[in-house]
Amino acid sequence: MINFSVNQLVGKKIPQSVWSKWFGKIQKNLKLKNDFEVSVGLVGRAEIKKYNRIYRQKNQVTDVLSFRQKEAKEIIDQFSLNYLGEIVICYPQAVLQAQKAGWSVNQEIQALVIHGFLHLLGYDHEKSAKAAKIMEDLQAKIIASL
Repeated sequence: MINFSVNQLVGKKIPQSVWSKWFGKIQKNLKLKNDFEVSVGLVGRAEIKKYNRIYRQKNQVTDVLSFRQKEAKEIIDQFSLNYLGEIVICYPQAVLQAQKAGWSVNQEIQALVIHGFLHLLGYDHEKSAKAAKIMEDLQAKIIASL
């Protein structure tokens, strides 16, 4: 099971049941056997820009950032209940991206949660085209199941 806590500082509140559904689908599609803990924060533009500048040296707004607690392989191999890390989502950016894509804000946030969670597990789309394809395929599979 994926245990989670959400700190939503901005935007229309997303019910706990919706978060539970999203994380349940992630767990099922990735066939995760262990229990994990994840924190999710929904913030505004200024806060995500600050985090992006500090942690990625990019002075711009981004949609999602993931902060891993440990190397995913260590977590999966050694422990039964683990804190993976935190996913920080820029709610206003999600609204813009949802409008451009022609879907709901919740659908966009759902995609960002999945994307962020995959990063917490160690997936990366910036290392190589092959790694990006693997991550994109997993993300699409989970989204299609919702």
